[in-house]
Amino acid sequence: MLYHDKLIEEYYTKYRIMKYLEKELDRAGLASVDIQRTPLVTRITLEVTNPARIIGRKGRLINELTDNIKREFGIENPQISVIEVREPFLEPRMVAKRAAKYIEMGKKVRAVLHYLLKEVIRAGALGAEIVASGKIGAKGAKAKRLRVSGGYIPQAGEPVRLVRVAHLAANTKSGVIGVLVRIVPPGTVFPGQKVQAVPLPKVVQSAESVEAPAPPEARPTHASVAEAERARGVRGHDNRGHGGHGFRPRPSGR
Repeated sequence: MLYHDKLIEEYYTKYRIMKYLEKELDRAGLASVDIQRTPLVTRITLEVTNPARIIGRKGRLINELTDNIKREFGIENPQISVIEVREPFLEPRMVAKRAAKYIEMGKKVRAVLHYLLKEVIRAGALGAEIVASGKIGAKGAKAKRLRVSGGYIPQAGEPVRLVRVAHLAANTKSGVIGVLVRIVPPGTVFPGQKVQAVPLPKVVQSAESVEAPAPPEARPTHASVAEAERARGVRGHDNRGHGGHGFRPRPSGR
């Protein structure tokens, strides 16, 4: 096998492993996957919000996952290590997953982007950018693109490698909406660039949470119904004997 064919096959195998882990560990809150191949072992580092779902009792689940990777992808000696994520709003995949979930629930896309951007910057990120593109309007509307950003986000050059990126899709009734999230984690040092805190726009600072449930509607009680009837002048006890229409017989002339 030629060298460039081997190089392409190695990257393709890494891509397949990453997609397999994203599918299998979705409920564990998978944030990122890092795969490093050495002559002796293949180290796979998983960052998740719930490590117990991967490790299992006495390491049973992680041993099964290791055996599946060895069998499915032909890796000789895979070693999996699990790291707990302390701040989900600093992980682009977790933020994109939240955005896709809220959009599929029918939340307003612009409100979702503003709320998530505020939470990412509040978590300590030096910069963040969230883009939603697709059939954002009603069914049959043209595709459009919404973008919100805050802080410092490099768009080109070598500093782009320091930005963490994730891309997911939300399946709605009107069509597919792509969600792109780019985050500069705290402590990132850019060569020749001093990053300073940039205040967010007022529309982002005042964004309300999309997680809060709507207040329940007040149900009418018997007392409120009785008060409403008295206010309308309804007197049901005077009409019981005449069909409830307030009809009184005309007195005779005797």
